[in-house]
Amino acid sequence: MTIIHQTSSRKLDHIRICSQDEVEQGDPGFQGVSLIHNALPECDMGKIDTGVRFLGHLFGSPLFIAAMTGGHPETTVINEQLARAAERFNLGMGVGSQRAALENPDLEGTFGVVREMAPSAFLCANIGVVQLRDHGIEWADRAVEMIRGDALAVHLNFLQEAIQPEGDHDARGCMAALASLCEEASYPVIVKETGSGIAGETARRIAGAGAAAIDTGGRGGTSWAAIEAIRADESSRDQDRHLVSLGEEFLSWGIPTVTSLCEVVPAGLPVIATGGVRTGIDMAKAVALGADLAGMALPLLNPALKGEESLSNTIERLLHQLKVTMFLTGSPDIAALKRTRVIISGTNGALGVH
Repeated sequence: MTIIHQTSSRKLDHIRICSQDEVEQGDPGFQGVSLIHNALPECDMGKIDTGVRFLGHLFGSPLFIAAMTGGHPETTVINEQLARAAERFNLGMGVGSQRAALENPDLEGTFGVVREMAPSAFLCANIGVVQLRDHGIEWADRAVEMIRGDALAVHLNFLQEAIQPEGDHDARGCMAALASLCEEASYPVIVKETGSGIAGETARRIAGAGAAAIDTGGRGGTSWAAIEAIRADESSRDQDRHLVSLGEEFLSWGIPTVTSLCEVVPAGLPVIATGGVRTGIDMAKAVALGADLAGMALPLLNPALKGEESLSNTIERLLHQLKVTMFLTGSPDIAALKRTRVIISGTNGALGVH
């Protein structure tokens, strides 16, 4: 199998495993976050405004359809459904890593379909920081052009790379490549982790490089260590066997989403909170802690596989949960939700008030 075909096949593996296996690991921290109940909310739940601005765009709610897939013909229908939902609910959406289509232009349609289905939605292209370093701004531009995107996410996934049989293990030069992109690009650059979180010092370096926003991608949701351990276990190659235990040993690696969010917000950039966001209540907590958007991927995957009605019902339920939470905190809009008092607790009681 050629490297190009390996990349495409790997994308299908990831979707199959995520839809069928237990791939969530860790606690993102939302259970330890409490929003203060307002017994006299003085607002009308039917008139609550969930609209939010992010990078100059007005979204219908903070819900962001986080990067999921593309790069294999069988993933096209998933991106179609997700894009239709983004258009219907006026949500932002990110596509999965576009490496496969950048290596093989025959696969561009698996990503380009999102703009066809969502002509007015905010769409975010996606390449890995290693591919950025190795191929430069040309690949970044091509990724954005492929989906006629509004921004580019540069993903950081070195835990996955370390465990993946085909992984890139050399991270040198990535920061310089990121800074060059931010200086030269005509579109906003979002830097995103993919499940291990971003610390405060890294967030400051990212801000200093000129990025437009940060996506936390914290621990507590989909675990790429778990996914790659499953792939290694399924492999017929003897040299991949040791990667099964390696993946299992790193299941608890990373910064929980809530911790990462609290670390990243002081860097001063707009923030997307992803990693274990599973309900509208979690979304509200993320916003109250300083996030602008809250991204979800895995909770939307199986509904998207089932079809438009299932996906729409799932999103409507999440948005209803968000509105109820806003109502119970006396928050008529997102700006008010950001001012809501938050208690962060640990196993021994309250640890702090935000």
